[in-house]
Formats: sequence, structure tokens, C-alpha cells
Amino acid sequence: MAKRRGNFKFFSAFEYFSPKWRGIFGLVLWFLVGALIGNGIVLVILKFFGQQAAAEYGTLLSYPVMFIPPMIFAASRSRRREMSVGAVGSPLDAGAFAPLGGVVCALLVVVVTLAAGFATDAITAVMPEMPDNLKQQLESMTSGTLWINFLCVSVFAPLFEEWLCRGMVLRGLLDRGVRPVWAILFSAVFFGAIHLNIWQMVPAVILGAIFGYVYWKTRSLKLTMLMHFTNNTFALVCSHIDALKDMETWSDVLGTQLYWIVFCVALLLIALFFVTFRRLSAPASPLRG
Repeated sequence: MAKRRGNFKFFSAFEYFSPKWRGIFGLVLWFLVGALIGNGIVLVILKFFGQQAAAEYGTLLSYPVMFIPPMIFAASRSRRREMSVGAVGSPLDAGAFAPLGGVVCALLVVVVTLAAGFATDAITAVMPEMPDNLKQQLESMTSGTLWINFLCVSVFAPLFEEWLCRGMVLRGLLDRGVRPVWAILFSAVFFGAIHLNIWQMVPAVILGAIFGYVYWKTRSLKLTMLMHFTNNTFALVCSHIDALKDMETWSDVLGTQLYWIVFCVALLLIALFFVTFRRLSAPASPLRG
């Protein structure tokens, strides 16, 4: 297989598998198998090493395990189709940045991610209060040992979730001729659903739609991973700042007046981002010419 410049070698293992509905269903089934295996690992750690070890290292070990079965499934399908006569691959990470350029695109997506993350705060603020057990579970992901939190939240989540939600699901739907708006919406809802709770799902769907738009316009998985990294790392950093640990919403920190000023600035930045990104021409799928 020819090596594509600018593409992670890891991604090339999956480029001949562009799933539509049946393939996505297969990915979901194997993801659930991985989740069961991951939960089993946590139970083993709990039984033999105690609750503290399970809380500290359970996610570190179980999280990547969830994605191994769907990755094996996708890689095996890709290898099988690669051997077919006339097979055409569809790179997960093509990187179509013209005319803006990669650096400008990277700066823009970082800004829009932070702006969108702040804007979604207004939505989560009016949602019902999060149950204590879920709150404790989410806090454990950002308040434990920093290097473990960083690996799980800032490295594993952007890598594995972007591979699944944008690199496989969204790319597959786009390659198979689903209209971009519906493909982006489905992948965003899918992204929200894998978080398994409404408090994370709502902002994840909104951010996922923006991630999906960026992927459609650029076919760059690196950019969406950068966006995911930015969002998660910002949350991780805030969780380690004493003045922000007890905040429920940003209005608790900024005050009502300043909060709404920043909210309006965030909406303006999001609008400017979409105006600027309209200059990019979404690349055609190799499977559809």
C-alpha cells in the first residue's frame, strides 16, 4: 500500500472500509463488546487491588480496550476489501486546507472549539441537576492523578472517539452518498450517545456537529482531534484550578453581566468561523469521484 504524505500510518489500516448503516451497526456491536470487556477489567482490578486502584487505573486500562474490538472489525473489513479487484481507498485523514492553509485552519478550530464550549454552558445551566453519582464519576476523570487524567481525557478520548465518530461513521456516510447535513447530524448524535448520559450528550451533540462540519470541509481527522483535545484539555485544566473547582456554570465565576457579554462574543466568533470556513471546498470522496 502506498504511503500517503501527511497521513498517520495508523489510519491507513481502515481506509478501505467506509461503512454505511450495516457497517455502523457492526461497529456499535463490537464497541459494546469492548465496553463489556473494559468493565470486566475494572471489576478485576476492584476485586484484587481494591477500590482506590480501580478508581485510579480502571479508566486508564478499560477505556482504550473498548475501542479494540471495533478497530479489529474495521481493519479486517478494510483488508478484505483492499484485496478486491479495483478497490479504492478513502483516507481517514486527507487534509484539504486550501485556500486557508493548515496553520490558519488549526487556529480557527481551536478558537471555535473554546467559543462553542462556552456557549453550550448556557444550555447545560438550564438542565436538571446532575445526579451525585454521575457528578462524582465525571469528577474522578479530571480530579485524580494528573498524568492519568491527561492520558484518558486529552489523548485517548480525542484519538479513539474521533476515529470512530468522524473517521469511520461520518466518513462512511459521506463516502456512501448520504447528504452532508444528515451525515454530520447523525455522527453528532452518535457522538453524544456514546457518552451515555444527557448532561454530556447535549454539549457533545453541539460540539460534534461542529467537529463534523470541519471534517466534511477538510477531511482532516487531525483537525477534529485537535478540537477534541482543546475542549477536553481546557476542562481538565479548569478542574485543577482551585477557584473554578466548585463552579456550576461560568456565570458563577464571571457574574451575570460579564457572562452574557462573553456569551455574545462566543456566538460572534462561531459565526465568523463558519463564514471563514465557507471558503473551503469540501473534497469529493474518492469512492464517488
